[in-house]
Amino acid sequence: MLVLGLDPGVALTGYGLVECGRSLRAVAYNFIATPSELDHASRLKLLYDELSFILAHYQPQQVAVEEIFFNKNARTAMAVGQARGVALLAAVQNGAKVFEYSPMQVKKAVTGSGRAEKGQVQFMVRAILGLASIPQPDDVADALALAICHCHCGIRPEGYL
Repeated sequence: MLVLGLDPGVALTGYGLVECGRSLRAVAYNFIATPSELDHASRLKLLYDELSFILAHYQPQQVAVEEIFFNKNARTAMAVGQARGVALLAAVQNGAKVFEYSPMQVKKAVTGSGRAEKGQVQFMVRAILGLASIPQPDDVADALALAICHCHCGIRPEGYL
């Protein structure tokens, strides 16, 4: 099964496609950057278009995203929430089921500890997928960690939000 992990943001969205099976294989991973010169709505549209292309091209059956978290900065939280909404819409409109995981679930699935540091998660993403180096920027490694988490503990036929 092919799983797409997403770490959505307006400026930068990380994505990682992982083939789940007896072993895990990174199929593709990268990021989508939206130009800061664009107005906010245009950046969200660009994000939607890029994600829709990735979803149509690779056709993952399931998508893993991080659960909503609360941020002290309301403006940042709203922007991330909007990017997340665009990502969820693109996934569902392209026939993928969506699954959510808490940061603690992701850390535990990838490192064995729900309290692991970011560097430990990144190291294990590289090791589990047999990559030559840790994916950069952090959003890409986070997206791959979400896909790994789903492969390890979440594959189900039905999606949920």
